[in-house]
Amino acid sequence: MPIDSVLSAALGSVGVHPELIVSCAPLAGGTYNAVTRVGLTDGRRWVVKTPPPAVASCLTYERDLLVNEVVFYTAAAGLPEETAVPAVVHSGLDPAAPGGAYVIMTERPGQPWHEVADALADEEARRLRTELGRIVGRLHTVAGPGGFGYPSAALGPLAPTWRGAFTAMTDAVLDDAQTYGARLPRTPADIRHRLGAASYVLDDVTRPALVHFDLWQGNILVAGEPGARRIGGIIDGERMFWGDPVADFVSLALFGDMEEDKEFLAGYGESAPGGPVGFDGSLRLRLALYRAYLYLIMLVETVPRRTSGEQLEWTWNEVAPRLEAALDDVESGLRARG
Repeated sequence: MPIDSVLSAALGSVGVHPELIVSCAPLAGGTYNAVTRVGLTDGRRWVVKTPPPAVASCLTYERDLLVNEVVFYTAAAGLPEETAVPAVVHSGLDPAAPGGAYVIMTERPGQPWHEVADALADEEARRLRTELGRIVGRLHTVAGPGGFGYPSAALGPLAPTWRGAFTAMTDAVLDDAQTYGARLPRTPADIRHRLGAASYVLDDVTRPALVHFDLWQGNILVAGEPGARRIGGIIDGERMFWGDPVADFVSLALFGDMEEDKEFLAGYGESAPGGPVGFDGSLRLRLALYRAYLYLIMLVETVPRRTSGEQLEWTWNEVAPRLEAALDDVESGLRARG
């Protein structure tokens, strides 16, 4: 079976030669790295990720994303199997090495949640949200190696404080906005000022937790038959960081309100290190900061990804007002805290 040289080099690193491959197909849905499903003659099924051929046009934090992904899966490896995270088979993370960087991981069962959402009965959907809450809570029991930020060091080494790490993260994406001339509802300078004025609340976070930060429905696999479905996989951990665990609530409730997701919060409270979540002023203000960060990424990345047409228009119409709302929430939170 013919495969490209990059994939061949990755599989060759673990002794898998072309005659051992029975299937090889690209997987859709990724927005940065190339993803390929590989089936072997002995029945094993793997997923192989490799970076795009050219990485010049990317956001600053996206450099060496595979480092983050390997850290995420490795950090979660000691959790119970029902946490549903792939296992790393092998990785090569040096982009200058022959064949480039890659990660080989086990395949997780199921389909992305959004592909089966319409087929889920209300009761089953609620049960799955509770199960998902338990899984995310378990992920958040994993503490970092003493610092905050991206393990890839794309923005520098891990920071001693969450305020320092998150400020570097928002500064980087705002610098990218200026570099690429991205369209934003407010100027980068204004956004930077408003986020910086609230950054003191980040000092409430003193424990760096394992944060996925991309837990939208496309990265949550649902497996099984109707009535007996389960969470089959938590995938695409490449955008993880060590930080405030509640930052994961932003993508989990993408364009929604996590406080209304009672089933998820019930499951989360059963397994999270801090128990049930209390939505106090600190947490709500931090969530507003994290929403602003995610929406900034979604708007700025349209430039290096050359998003156009209806997709570009949709992103602007859907995300820009939500960035405005998140910034308004930051201001409201500041006033409430005096």
